[in-house]
Amino acid sequence: MTTIALCQIPVSPDPTTNLKRAKEALARAEGADLAIFPEATLTRYGRRITSLAEPLDGPFVSGLAEAAQEHGLSVIAGVFEPGGDRVHNTAVAIDERGAVRAAYRKIHLFDSFGAKESDLVAPGAEPAVVELAGLRVGLITCYDVRFPELARALVDKGAELFAVIAAWGSGPLKEDHWVTLVRARALENTMWTAAVGQAPNPAESSDGYGVGRSMLVDPLGVVRADLGTAPGVQVVRMDHEWTAAARATLPCLDHRVL
Repeated sequence: MTTIALCQIPVSPDPTTNLKRAKEALARAEGADLAIFPEATLTRYGRRITSLAEPLDGPFVSGLAEAAQEHGLSVIAGVFEPGGDRVHNTAVAIDERGAVRAAYRKIHLFDSFGAKESDLVAPGAEPAVVELAGLRVGLITCYDVRFPELARALVDKGAELFAVIAAWGSGPLKEDHWVTLVRARALENTMWTAAVGQAPNPAESSDGYGVGRSMLVDPLGVVRADLGTAPGVQVVRMDHEWTAAARATLPCLDHRVL
């Protein structure tokens, strides 16, 4: 049994404010094995990301690492790293001792629905599975969840949990897309999936980002927890025995032909 804290926080343009919110959420998550935050926890999207991007030894990740060590839990959160003429949209994984264990740079950039993330962000190239909290976690960032081949590559790398972090934008049918895609990635891979989005934050932004709907989905696609739209921290449990039972019932990974 692994205990996971879904940390659905609102994200401000100001990294200092966001670090404070993340530390408050980690205090509420104490006792969990792993805390997961949204994509872009460092700062809200916008052209500001090119000037606010930080290296992984900068103050934001260092602050998260100190808090992870203080509370004795692992952390996954979205940040922006300098990357030449653009930045990287990075999921950073920190263990319970405060050590950075992995940095997954988002592969699929959101050049859709009128947005063009690639104007500001350079794509990554490698899928990432990291050992945290006693299990192997496959990292997926927002638009990545629309690409089942990435999730399957993480399965082939030995993932036991998908951690999906997002700043999923609102819009026609977008919330429905989010729920459907997260459940699909869980079901088609018989994989526990913890998906965390930004809480809506109209007081600090009018750009529409943040539908919330952070979820834990089990290996048969059943939503075990759904935070709705309000900010919050919910501690949930991933039952490893249920994974084995689900795969005995639905052995689709064993039936792969391609």
